Amino acid sequence: MKIAYLDCFSGISGDMFIACLLDAGLSFDELSKRLHSLPLDGYQIETVRQSRGHIFGTQFTVNLSSNQKTPRGLSAIKEIINKADLNLNTREKAIEIFDLIAGVEGKIHNLAPEDVHFHEVGAVDSIIDIVGAVIGIEALGIKSIYASHIPVGSGFVKTAHGVIPVPAPATIELLKGIPVFDPGIRHEMVTPTGAALLKCLCSSFGPMPPMIVKDVGYGAGKRDIEECPNLLRVLIGEENPDPAVETVVLLETNLDDMSPEWMGFLMERLLASGALDVAFFPVHMKKNRPATQIQVIAKPDQKEALLEILFKESTTLGIRFSYSQRRVLERAQAEVESPWGKVKVKKVIGRDGSFSLQPEYESCREIALKQNVPLKDVYYWVLRLNQYT
Repeated sequence: MKIAYLDCFSGISGDMFIACLLDAGLSFDELSKRLHSLPLDGYQIETVRQSRGHIFGTQFTVNLSSNQKTPRGLSAIKEIINKADLNLNTREKAIEIFDLIAGVEGKIHNLAPEDVHFHEVGAVDSIIDIVGAVIGIEALGIKSIYASHIPVGSGFVKTAHGVIPVPAPATIELLKGIPVFDPGIRHEMVTPTGAALLKCLCSSFGPMPPMIVKDVGYGAGKRDIEECPNLLRVLIGEENPDPAVETVVLLETNLDDMSPEWMGFLMERLLASGALDVAFFPVHMKKNRPATQIQVIAKPDQKEALLEILFKESTTLGIRFSYSQRRVLERAQAEVESPWGKVKVKKVIGRDGSFSLQPEYESCREIALKQNVPLKDVYYWVLRLNQYT
């Protein structure tokens, strides 16, 4: 499966997103043809090669023939997208991104999403950036997108609403749940459009996943930044050449004021909701208080659901999360005939192709209770089968 990794060392904007895809092989003619099916006029798109920090990349620009910064409502933007000669998935994904932005802008300005009038994001160039990004992902056949942690910058920026802090209120609202950091650069490094693309298109954030890189693209930003090359890098390739390696999310919190009875219930809830593993560790916290560290390992798409359980079922005030990779052995369920009847086991395939059988606790427990035999005898019987494999 083809995947992409966004290396956002200098942030992200809509035009940089399209530019890095073009630099990685997206056909400009194909992009232009599909964008011109939007019922918009008064603009032209172009690309040029630009150097940022002595690294050359592609810069994507929307040139307006007149003042096209006309505020548009959500319904008007949806109408523009729905009239375009684009496939259903492209239209739906582009509208999903605008719906997300409308919800955020409405929250900030105390308006219903349908009453929001976009200024910067409603302009022709922003519509082109968002729709063009979705077109580019589809045209390149990218099925999943990952991204690095996101640098947000600081300072102030002028907008249609006046001078606002960086990151802009809409930007930081859109970046909720995404790992961000301040690189100490006083520039806007993530635009609302860039944040919305990250939120809607990326499946996880952190280190680059295992992949065979086939193409690399650099999208150049509009200005030079002294502290780093103002580029967005995309790596495109095939997913996970080693199927034994997978990305997981790690949730951690330390507790010194929670009943052990509650903790047992919390573990049950987490495991029942899909956590791959839950572990408790003794730790010492401030003022020499003995405490327990809760560690949860899960699939990245389970993060939000498990965070919700941790907040509801524990006394924690904060939870750390990070993304990691783990190597696992292939395994499968099997049944073997034992002196006490059929017993379920795990068949574990080693890296050299050999396999071993491991007892399955619940099945062994059931046999031990029904047949009134020690649990360890059932375990030992299963393990002895490995002498003959």
